[in-house]
Parts: sequence; structure tokens; C-alpha cells
Amino acid sequence: MNRAHLEVLASDEWRQTLRDLALPFAFGGLTVADLGDDVLEIGPGPGLTTELLAPQVPHLTSVEIDAALARSLAERMAGGNVEVVEADATAMPFEDGRFTGSITLTMFHHVPTVEQQDALLAEVLRVLRRGGVLVASDSVASDDLARFHEDDTYNPIDPSTLGERLGRIGYVDVDVAVNPYAWSCRARRPAS
Repeated sequence: MNRAHLEVLASDEWRQTLRDLALPFAFGGLTVADLGDDVLEIGPGPGLTTELLAPQVPHLTSVEIDAALARSLAERMAGGNVEVVEADATAMPFEDGRFTGSITLTMFHHVPTVEQQDALLAEVLRVLRRGGVLVASDSVASDDLARFHEDDTYNPIDPSTLGERLGRIGYVDVDVAVNPYAWSCRARRPAS
């Protein structure tokens, strides 16, 4: 991520946006408790979402590909219920069916290709327990966001394709919502 982006994602204003708008929109009719007791977070970046989720779940594993961000978050969260793992979320070092739920917020537009986005979604499906839920959200494409991502990866998901993509990968009970600024979805690994 570029420096300006990292500064915004570590700001008090972004924390408030996450708490008041992004998280409620992402969860839709679900609650944090619906993620279960062993939760996977993909792409925490500076970790404000991690800080908001950690008090609400028994155990949170945050997977971050950027070494410096992973190290910083691990130091901040040391001694608590959060394990930070530096890894590529398209090839995670976890056994099949480990997690009760997974969440990712405002991260997918940093995944360079549609194929890599789908590989990440397939990998999350692999590590979810049967019946486990995925909660995801990201911004919709805009010229302003494209400019904000100068010298950075910007590959936003077209939400009109998301339901079909998730179904093809193997998710069920897919629910996609869109507003003028963001999309969100909830989907499950099949129970059997």
C-alpha cells in the first residue's frame, strides 16, 4: 500500500468508519458471534479491524502478507487472543476446516487479479469448517479511489459478479448487498 493509504487505514477516522459503518454493513443480519470461536481475518493491514474484533471473539488469527505490517500488528496484539501470521492468503498454512468463521474488510481491491481473488476465496473455503461463514466487504470502484491508489494495486471487485463467483467456488447461502460506496457479502461453506 502507498504511504497515504496506510496513514488513512491507521487513523481514528477510519476506526470510527469501521466501527459505525463498515462492520455493521459487512455483517448484514449476522453478528460477530456468528463467526464462532476460532475466527480468521484476512488482510488486517495496520490492524484497526483486528483491534475492534479481538474483544468480541475467543480467538482471532489474522493473516497479513506484508511482513512489516504483520510484525507491527503481532507486537501490538502480543499476549492476547490474537495470532498474527505472515502469509499469502491464497496458500495459507492451516489445516482444512480449522476456522469457524472468516472476515475480510476493504482488502480485496489489493489482490492484483480476478484469478488471485478467486484463489483467495477458495483457500478461505478450504480452511473454514463445514457450515462456517465468510463475511466480506470492500469499496465499489470509483475514480477517486483509483487516484488514491496511485503506485498501489487497485483491482476492485464488480459486486454484480460476486454471487456467481462465490457459488462457482463452492460457497452456499450467498448474500450480496451493495450501497453507493461498498459491497458486502455473507456466504457459507456447505454443512455437508
